[in-house]
Amino acid sequence: MPMYAYKGLGSSGKNVAGNREAETPKLLRQILRKDGVIVTSFELTKGGKHAKDHNATKGGLNKSVDFGGVFGGVKKTEIASFTRQMATLIRAGIPLAEALGALVEQIPNMRLKTAVAEVRANVNEGMALADALARHPKMFDELFVSMVRAGEVAGNLDEVLTRLSEFLEGAQKLKSKIQGAMIYPAVMVFVGAGIMTVLMIKVIPEITQMFSSQGKTLPLNTRFLIGLSQFLGRYFLWLIAGMIAFGFAFNKWKSSKEGKPIWHRFVLNMPVLGELVRTINVGRFARTLGTMLQSGVPMLRSLDTAKQIVGNVHIQAAIEEAKKAVTEGESLAATLKKSGQFPPTMIHMTAVGERAGQLEQMLDRVATTYESEVDTKLSRFTALLEPMMLVVMGGAVAFIVFSILQPIMDLGQLSGPK
Repeated sequence: MPMYAYKGLGSSGKNVAGNREAETPKLLRQILRKDGVIVTSFELTKGGKHAKDHNATKGGLNKSVDFGGVFGGVKKTEIASFTRQMATLIRAGIPLAEALGALVEQIPNMRLKTAVAEVRANVNEGMALADALARHPKMFDELFVSMVRAGEVAGNLDEVLTRLSEFLEGAQKLKSKIQGAMIYPAVMVFVGAGIMTVLMIKVIPEITQMFSSQGKTLPLNTRFLIGLSQFLGRYFLWLIAGMIAFGFAFNKWKSSKEGKPIWHRFVLNMPVLGELVRTINVGRFARTLGTMLQSGVPMLRSLDTAKQIVGNVHIQAAIEEAKKAVTEGESLAATLKKSGQFPPTMIHMTAVGERAGQLEQMLDRVATTYESEVDTKLSRFTALLEPMMLVVMGGAVAFIVFSILQPIMDLGQLSGPK
């Protein structure tokens, strides 16, 4: 029976190595998998020593291996870093399988490490890189696979991978900017809600308790404040439960087939926020379409993938209509204009690009322009949101203070004869 020297990952995530008899490489992987070992590479040996035979068999992970969430998720930044490193190695003339092997050894994330090891094994067995990557859709999406496939066909895989890494890094930077802009308002809302809750449930009942013994009719605003405080004190937990239930129900509704178009239309029509959302989606669409076309991906497939990148169903529908029109030989710019979902600047630059035969370059310029606009609109949105929140919180505090001070200032009258 053949003897194989293997290397792999143990159940603890540590590298392991050894020798094992097996009739075929497939049986070797199955036997070791039962022992909790995931094979990353193996080589046929004789008597436990490596054979100096040019027909030595090499392989790797079986496609049925799935770690699930045991080792945690894979971040987009890790995918981008892996892509850039692979582009660098391929550009340096290192064979694809060898480049993948080198990356497997230095990837810290165990889940990504395992996936790349499996990709390397599939490539060693003669599978195309794009097909091997497509077996891991949670890490390498359709955009990634389509661009790699186009790079393999055109023979410029290193250029495509470099472009893809830049795209992923840019998308992550944009996401970080949006998240960073929302942190301060979110903290303000959370802190403000906490302060108001403490005031209404703990502080106000203690202060207003003395008013009830005076026997005089309190001002309307003070009575309202006391009633609201008592209501919150009695039903606070029920209110929290109701808000959580409403949140779940709302999220389910806005993700449903009926609710999503209504909600997305409402968001697009909102002042300031609607323009920001539209700019973000248009920028994503232009960047994705331009990047894929530059990499040699066909127009229809590029439109399909770009549509999935966009997060608004109405803009997605406009892209789908554009795809149908392009299939019938119509202009992309003219179809996008009919939808009314795309800004005039983008329509004009797309039309110019189509006429000049430089659509990819024009789309890149459109994406750069709108990504810059996102920064401006984010700053404008947060600049508008912050004072509005301060006004609301200040108004609430002012109402509480006034409602308490008003009867206190008239305390002498309240304590007098009826």
